[in-house]
Amino acid sequence: MTTTYLRRSREADLPAIMTIINEAKAYLKEQGVDQWQHGYPYEEDMINDVKAGLNYVLIRDDDIVGTATLQQGMDDNYKVIDHGSWQGAADAQYTSIHRIAVSANYRGQHLSETMITNLLTVSLELGYTDVRIDTHPENKGMQHVIVQNGFTYRGIIYMHEPKEERYAYQLLLK
Repeated sequence: MTTTYLRRSREADLPAIMTIINEAKAYLKEQGVDQWQHGYPYEEDMINDVKAGLNYVLIRDDDIVGTATLQQGMDDNYKVIDHGSWQGAADAQYTSIHRIAVSANYRGQHLSETMITNLLTVSLELGYTDVRIDTHPENKGMQHVIVQNGFTYRGIIYMHEPKEERYAYQLLLK
């Protein structure tokens, strides 16, 4: 029997989280995707996420197999959207899923979908019905995962410096 669940990460989880992030960077590079190829996400980003209580880990049979950050409130990177629009009010409060990655040892087991569905539940539990996520235009795998989880493409946003184009998606929960 396999036990899989999501929990808030702890500082002791950081080595496993960074291993997963670095595996994801290498995998994206192998795929020819220019996402996470210039340092980001940095270890400092992950440390800050964990300390702020925003990072979650997916556990399978006592192993950390995935990581993601669930930001609450407004995300500066999502304020401007080109070639589309967000649904709802301009000042809507929402969660946004960032820095999602699954261990190389568990690829192909649909754990990204499992992580996202769990983060949707966490969003509702926190009082949010609007959830947003973005990914690189070349990251077809993540685009598939996002759409499979019910998100709708909303347009293009820009992340980090220099501003990098990202496809933006949204899901309104009931």
